[in-house]
Amino acid sequence: MINILMCGGVGSRLWPLSRAQLPKQFVRLFDQKSLFQETVLRNSSICSDTFIVSGQDQYFLALDQLGQINASSAYFLLEPMGRNTAPAIAMACMLLPKNETVLVSSADHVIKDSAAYQKAVLKAEALADEGALVTFGIQPSYPETGFGYIEADGNDVLSFKEKPSLAVAETFLQQGNYYWNSGMFCFQVGTFLDELKACSPELFAACQRAVQNIEHDDIHYRVAPELMQAIPDISIDYAVMEKSNKVKVVPCDIGWSDLGSFDALYDEVAERDASNNAVLNYSAHQPKLISIDSKNNLLVGHGRQVAFVDIEDLLVVDTSDALLISKKGSSQKVKQVAQQVKSLKPQLVEHHDLVYRPWGSYEVLAFGDKYKVKRLTVKPGCKLSLQKHLHRSEHWVVVSGTALVTIENESFLLKPNESTYIQMGNLHRLENQGKVNLVMVEVQVGEYTGEDDIIRVADDYGR
Repeated sequence: MINILMCGGVGSRLWPLSRAQLPKQFVRLFDQKSLFQETVLRNSSICSDTFIVSGQDQYFLALDQLGQINASSAYFLLEPMGRNTAPAIAMACMLLPKNETVLVSSADHVIKDSAAYQKAVLKAEALADEGALVTFGIQPSYPETGFGYIEADGNDVLSFKEKPSLAVAETFLQQGNYYWNSGMFCFQVGTFLDELKACSPELFAACQRAVQNIEHDDIHYRVAPELMQAIPDISIDYAVMEKSNKVKVVPCDIGWSDLGSFDALYDEVAERDASNNAVLNYSAHQPKLISIDSKNNLLVGHGRQVAFVDIEDLLVVDTSDALLISKKGSSQKVKQVAQQVKSLKPQLVEHHDLVYRPWGSYEVLAFGDKYKVKRLTVKPGCKLSLQKHLHRSEHWVVVSGTALVTIENESFLLKPNESTYIQMGNLHRLENQGKVNLVMVEVQVGEYTGEDDIIRVADDYGR
């Protein structure tokens, strides 16, 4: 069985923790592992291979995090833009043998009961081998209004229900045969593609055209932007599952959460004080909380000192460049906040001050009118693109490691506490040929210091 692992989405309901270039599935939320890493490890004991469907911007994040957990047997379908779950799953299936059984899972789910999960997957695999399209129904623990529901009679699906009102959700729990729709599936490739062609022929044809013209090597499949744009934007539920008569469900209680809100995140945080304040750090630095007569709050932080005084039932998310404060129970509205932030300061929904790149990372330390200061970390054996800037000059100072610097036609080494200057318009490159990380401070000065003031002449990463 092959795991088709869906890595799309930006997790806007978890802004400012989740950003487009570091969505929630790649944030290190628990035990310094990301949800993506946890999912790969969980499914590696069930599946022989991992087929990752990802946006091109997240590919290097996924590759880097796979290396950190020594994962192997992974290959990628890279989408130039998101077109929802049905096209992603369809194109992945079109690249696999028709008799292969696949487990489709999301990279941003929490599953705490591994034994129950494995049992549910084995049951789903058996149903898939009999020709069923299998979905997983989660035993609801409260009347959630943010999920779709599946009405079932044993393994038979009676109906799919849209996100209900609170009163309807309470009725679902009372009846006892309604389950949360988890968004996980299991089926044979050929069965799914036959049903997709019958239920959504236009979608099938558009995906087929894209796959027939796909660029690929041993581990990467890249879809052309114009062919991706021509594919309808539709979920697998609307395209197939709600139309097919071959759908089965495996009801299960596996300690599942989609972490779709900060309320859901609060429920998953184990570290709490005596007043039930939950504290979660998403960086290497533990947030520091002073709490006076405050209870039932969530603090998500990155090391800064925070104090609560006479407050309760609040969600406080503190990042280096944005602060969110919400009442518990209202965090579904955070998506509206992210939409407004995008219109005011789009960079705040795109990336954190710490930005990951294929060669390492950079962190913005300070910025102002006509200047910006960054800390660059370049991994061993990696190099930045050969590039130039039209609106800024740069000063580089080595903090640790050894830098190989190229400026125009000259190349030279820089050691700690040595520096160089790159004049505006000069072609330049930075490389780490050493065995340890190269750490540098970069000072940019110019009329414009945006990230789009980069003209790449050569790049190892195809950007």
